[in-house]
Amino acid sequence: MGSSIFQAENGKKYLFPFIIIASLFFLSGYTNALLDVLNKYFQEVLHISRAESGLVQFSLYSGYFIMAIPAGIFIHRFGYNKSLILGLLILITGTILFIPGAYVKSYYVFLVALFVIACGFSFFEIIANPYATFLGNEHAATRRINLVQAFNGIGWIFGPLLGGLIIFNKSSGEYHFNNLPIPFIFLGIGILIILILIIRKPLPELSDIKKDNEKDPGKLSSTTKPFYKYPHFVLAIFAQFFYVAGQTGINSFFINYVTETNQNISNQSASVMLAFGGMSLFILGRFSGSWFMKFINPSRLLTIFSVACMVLVALVIMKLPFVSIAALCAVYFFMSIMYPTIFALGIKDLGEQVKKASSYIVMGIVGGAFCPMLMGKIADTYSMTIGFIVPLVCFSFVFLYAYKGCKLR
Repeated sequence: MGSSIFQAENGKKYLFPFIIIASLFFLSGYTNALLDVLNKYFQEVLHISRAESGLVQFSLYSGYFIMAIPAGIFIHRFGYNKSLILGLLILITGTILFIPGAYVKSYYVFLVALFVIACGFSFFEIIANPYATFLGNEHAATRRINLVQAFNGIGWIFGPLLGGLIIFNKSSGEYHFNNLPIPFIFLGIGILIILILIIRKPLPELSDIKKDNEKDPGKLSSTTKPFYKYPHFVLAIFAQFFYVAGQTGINSFFINYVTETNQNISNQSASVMLAFGGMSLFILGRFSGSWFMKFINPSRLLTIFSVACMVLVALVIMKLPFVSIAALCAVYFFMSIMYPTIFALGIKDLGEQVKKASSYIVMGIVGGAFCPMLMGKIADTYSMTIGFIVPLVCFSFVFLYAYKGCKLR
């Protein structure tokens, strides 16, 4: 990594924690992308409505919300390493629960497993985002968090690709519940490997990183003012809520929208389209967004990208045969930088209070719990196309935050 991302003298020292954080972001993206396959799978196999299938996202994202504050308290007391180890152990427990879920063929056991997985990932989310911003100069913080979160985008490609090929496999003419745990077993193995690496070589604590930053002219800011008195932080929680709501809604019903707009496209083909059409653009947006921020202020770039998302979702709502599906894929490029950029802008200038403040921004992820059910209800009542009005409203709030809210101090 160049000195523009890390301090030159600490590049090698910070490379290992950067790789660990990037690997966990990959697995986080992989897991979240699997939900989009699960939505359609449960609709087909269990014959549930689109609104009921939204419970998949509700289970996961409510786990983030419920565990965010307890995880933040634990992290504040015991530090990053012990907290990350606990989070990874919870994650492994959640992946194991998919095995009895497939045996008893219970929708609700799967929902509980997803909730447990989210509780584990909530530790990681609170740790990883501020951790990435502190691994070097303050002026490169937003670029750095977008770069490390680009690996989240790579995971988003493998999730629907691997999940679609395994879960939607009709080897004997029908779907099999026994296939369902396989993608999550891969997740558990990946988590176990990272857990062993962290136990053998603990990550540097934030206090040690800050000592290095104090020697650097671009060191991170500090403040004694309570974090909840900063408007840019409070509004970041709401911006994150609406962004995750919009993104999750689009992910959840991508396969539904594509197969209903073009009935010649199968569920498995739509999964592949989501992986290589949507998610490949998502990762391209993360990497290119990190590069753009060398020249464009992060808040300005977020403003531009949120406007692009609003225009593209409007095209999706118009349901133009080829154009709307292309627009739906293109949305992924422009919403790619939103989560890490909102996070970085929200914790800016919070100094020692970052650990506590981060847990509140992570709570904003709960937006993903409600949007799929709302979109599913609209789709069941009217049409899938009309349901995409919800993401349009969500991106409108992100635009307002990027244009004005993040600048309020």
